[in-house]
Formats: sequence, C-alpha cells, structure tokens
Amino acid sequence: MKRMFSLVLTLCLLLSAAPVALSEGNATHIVLWHSMSENAGALLTSYIDTFNATIGAEKGITVEAVFQGTYAESVQKMNSMLSTGTVADLPDVMQLDATGKTAYLTADCAYSVTRAMEEHPEIAETVAEMLPPALNNWNLAGTQLGLPFATSTTLTYYNKTALDSVSAAAPDTLSDIADLAPLFAGDGRIVYAALPNTPTLANWLGQLGSYLVNEKNGNEGNATQLDCLENGALVAFLTQWRALYQSGALSNTAGSTDAFVAGQQLIMTGSSSNIASVLEKVGDSFEVGIAPYPRVSQDASYGASVNGSCLVMFDHADASRKSAAWELVRYLTGKDIQSDFASRTGYLPSHMAASESEAWQALIAAQPAYDVGFAQLKNTPDAMRSVTVGPAADFYYSIQNDISDFLEENMLPEEGAELMADDLEGLLHQYALANP
Repeated sequence: MKRMFSLVLTLCLLLSAAPVALSEGNATHIVLWHSMSENAGALLTSYIDTFNATIGAEKGITVEAVFQGTYAESVQKMNSMLSTGTVADLPDVMQLDATGKTAYLTADCAYSVTRAMEEHPEIAETVAEMLPPALNNWNLAGTQLGLPFATSTTLTYYNKTALDSVSAAAPDTLSDIADLAPLFAGDGRIVYAALPNTPTLANWLGQLGSYLVNEKNGNEGNATQLDCLENGALVAFLTQWRALYQSGALSNTAGSTDAFVAGQQLIMTGSSSNIASVLEKVGDSFEVGIAPYPRVSQDASYGASVNGSCLVMFDHADASRKSAAWELVRYLTGKDIQSDFASRTGYLPSHMAASESEAWQALIAAQPAYDVGFAQLKNTPDAMRSVTVGPAADFYYSIQNDISDFLEENMLPEEGAELMADDLEGLLHQYALANP
C-alpha cells in the first residue's frame, strides 16, 4: 500500500502544473528553513528530495532544506536578521510558528500570501483548498501570512489500562480528572501534571466564550489588555484549576512525555502531532487512550485552538526566487503531501481533500485515535483563536509562573486573576512603549 501510494504521489507531482511561470535559463536555488526533527524531519527531507527530482528538475528549481532548531530558535534567528538589516541571509521559505507572526507581519521583506495573491490572483484557488480553521490561524490583522503545513491541536492522552482497572472512563472535564485522585491515592503515580501557558490557557478560556487578550487574542490588532477579566472567565478557570490542585490529582509541574510513557503519569495533555511517537514509545506497556482536550467544566464548550506551523515566504527582489518559493509552498501544503505527512506523524491534514485520501482513510480505519484531533479541529469554533502578542516568550512564562504561585500560595481565584492582570498587562504596556 505504502509503495503504491508513493508511486501515485510521484506521478501526481510530475503532472503538477505551475500557476506562475518561472524564468527560463539558469536553475533557481532557494532555501527552506524548518524545525522538523526525528520522524517528521526525515519525512520533510524525503519530500524535498522528491520535489528536487520532479517539479524542481522540470522547472529549474533546487531547494536546500536547512534545519534551524526549535521554532523559538528559528524565530530568534529571523528576528535577529530583521533587526540588524541582514535580510539577504533570510531564507526564501520558512516554517513559522505563532511566536513569529507579529515580526513577520511587520517585516518589509515579508512576501505574504496576501501579497502573492495580489500579484498572482490565480493563487487564490490554491488557498481556497485549505481547511478553514487551519488557514485562518495564519491570518493576522487581515493579512494571510502563509499556508498551514504542520497543523495540530491539543488532545488528552491517558493510560487506558490504568483507568480501566478502576472502572474510570476517559476524563471529559477538569472535575473528572480530580475525581481520579482517591482512586490512585498512595500508589506513587501522578494523575495529571500541567503548567498552563499561553496556548493552553487560551484554549480553556475559549471554551468559556472568552479571549485571553483583546483584539480577538491579538489577531485583529495589537493586544493591549486582558479580555477575560470583566466577563469572569479567568476567575472561573482559576476556580476549577485550584479545585483540581486541591484534590491531589494535579502536580504543579510541566509533566513530561517520558513520565507518561513510563507509566508514572496517568494523564497528559499534548499536541496531536505526538500520537505516532507516543504510541511507538509506549508499545505494549499499556493501552493508550486519546480523547478531546478536557473541558473546564460541564458548562464549557468542547474545543482547542489550532497549533503547529505555517510556511511563509520572503521577498529577495528576485521574481524567479519568489515564484520558486511559491511552488515549494504549494507542493508542501498540497493534498498529496498533507495526506502522507498526516498519516505518518499525527499532524492533521491542512488540505481539505487530504482528509478524503486513501492513506488518511486507511489510517483512521485502523487507528481511530488519529481522527480525534481532526474531528476536534473541525468542531472548534473559529472564534477560538491562538494568541498573538508582541512579548510572546515573556507572556508565556509569566502565565506559568503566576498560576504556579497562585496555587502554591493558596490564593483566592480573584487574587490570582489580579496577579495575572498586573503582570500580563504590564508586559503588554512595556512592549507598546518599546514598539510605538
């Protein structure tokens, strides 16, 4: 089956037509920065090799893929080049996560999909083939920055063998997790470990119908204040989080995949992109259950925002390079690659037609757990958006530190909300002063 699919994929790539003509003559060399490692990195390398041997050979394009470390490390390199004016050293295509949205949007050398569509309207046909929630995650202040490549959402991983032993079902709410504490008291295992951060807090507040910050979580303008105070959403979340901690089910630590795989932690919330690796690492040690992201309470809606990364382009004032960059972006976000990538990793197919492919359908028929994230993504309201703020890193760690202090100092939910408001709005204010 895999061999047949690979042959079909190669044939499709050979027959692919370009929406934008490339200049004839010397081959066009472009650079891709990426942050894919392990299995995902090996797959990306194979896709680039196939591109160079097919579309690239046909159209005179050579792609050099360069691993730039984690998303944070890659964005840091981009920001450094933007601030020092060494934009010539930037790649033609970059795999970008949410922390780089603002810097990319304001960069003069950004060749956004919106700009590309203005120059080449036919590109809009390709953009329209993307899954709306995944596509919209990379639209900032009305500009489509790039196209989704490695799309994920946050799910609940649980030790089904352990929960079955006490006749417990997959947890649906934070209260359900708390109810597990007495069932595993004294056996040395942690029920759940987590430190809420920017994306996870935004998920839980989104379930309560609130944004974390104003301007729709910073996606329609620069966020200047918290949006979850007056509506009571932050206090409501902190109330449930405090109850979970006091039940003994929650360890006020980040937790780890290693602890879950070793059977020391019974419940883990993590990216859907980890499904393949978690299942492989656990092996036959116990049965892994996968469920939607836990709700704050019975009154909360289901859902979790889109995570992952997109592919953005840079303008080096060379029409051939821009055209070649678009060819690569269109290839990596197309039906065939998205289907293959999703079926081999746990990332979700960003191309609408990819979810109907033979490879994806065969996968979810054999392992329904892979479809949990895709179903959640389709059912997540568009209003539940990821957070975009200027001081992204400081914001992330401030949330973790403040909620940790809130628990350990036994604050009231209202006191915890006040602490977070002072710290987070202070960061937003300082950033605004430094970036008028």
